[in-house]
Amino acid sequence: MDSALLLREGLAALPLNLGRSSQNKLLHYLELLEKWNSVYNLTAIRDPADMVARLILDSLVIMPHLNGSRLVDVGTGAGLPGIPLAIACPDVFVSLLESRRKPTQFLSHVITALGLSNVQVVLKRAEQYRPMEKFDTLTARAFGTVQRLLTAAGHLCRPHGRILALKGRYPKRELDQLSTDTFELVDVVPLRVPQLGAARHLVIMRPVLPAETGRGATT
Repeated sequence: MDSALLLREGLAALPLNLGRSSQNKLLHYLELLEKWNSVYNLTAIRDPADMVARLILDSLVIMPHLNGSRLVDVGTGAGLPGIPLAIACPDVFVSLLESRRKPTQFLSHVITALGLSNVQVVLKRAEQYRPMEKFDTLTARAFGTVQRLLTAAGHLCRPHGRILALKGRYPKRELDQLSTDTFELVDVVPLRVPQLGAARHLVIMRPVLPAETGRGATT
């Protein structure tokens, strides 16, 4: 089955209504990723058909949980989930935060090739990034534990923002070991990714507002 058909079927199953232009950009992104992957080793997923489910649909499934109009994708690597979300949500400004130069060269090429005016690449470590304006949503797909994400990038989140960490199986150990007074767990949402049999979960965190400290935060 070709990638275009897999993408259409996957979007219908989410369900998510994306126009032909957006679908073409997603497919073009996969073509570029496949081409650059041979040199830059951007992802271990080599089969274009697998890329649809494991990269594109696995990114877009979190769309209902996005918050506001500014998003930062921490440790974005090849642009996941940031690039698919930017294509599907043209009104959201997406910052792709990555500390390695080779992936950022690929991402800059993607932005130009696809004409993505709502995306910027930031070549920095999360701990060192101090943007002029903070973000409504932080996403992370392969950055490490939830604790590490909060420690490295929590300062990028607005007071009423959300932190969305994509995980495989329910991350019980990570959550049991979570230690923070400035963030709280909102929910852990099971995700159903079309064409993907593996377990997926979304950990949703939020900052604890100053008025809530000491009296127990509510969601």
